[in-house]
Amino acid sequence: MAAREMTVELGGARFIVTPADTDAARELAACLPVELDMAELNGNEKYAYLDDPLPVAAESPERIEAGDVMLFGDDCLVLFYEGHRTSYRYTRIGRIEDASGLSASVGGGSVHATWSL
Repeated sequence: MAAREMTVELGGARFIVTPADTDAARELAACLPVELDMAELNGNEKYAYLDDPLPVAAESPERIEAGDVMLFGDDCLVLFYEGHRTSYRYTRIGRIEDASGLSASVGGGSVHATWSL
């Protein structure tokens, strides 16, 4: 069974995250709410390390889309705000279905994010 719908608040905007049907998504949902300061990386993603590891079921998506929420390794939560090709492996957490305005909300540096149910 998939985790419940999540939300993330970034830069004053609220986005709905549809969770993936993964153990990692379910365990993250069970830990919410959580506030994270997410750092900038590569002009296309924000990331933050979690206090506790999540289950890993990594795959190579080849293409990342704006709004994808992934787990890198077992404790690095990544929110992608620009699409791109990738050779890295991630565990899928979920997806922001309506990512319009996401890039503007996260800005160019780090961003404070509130993840909740």
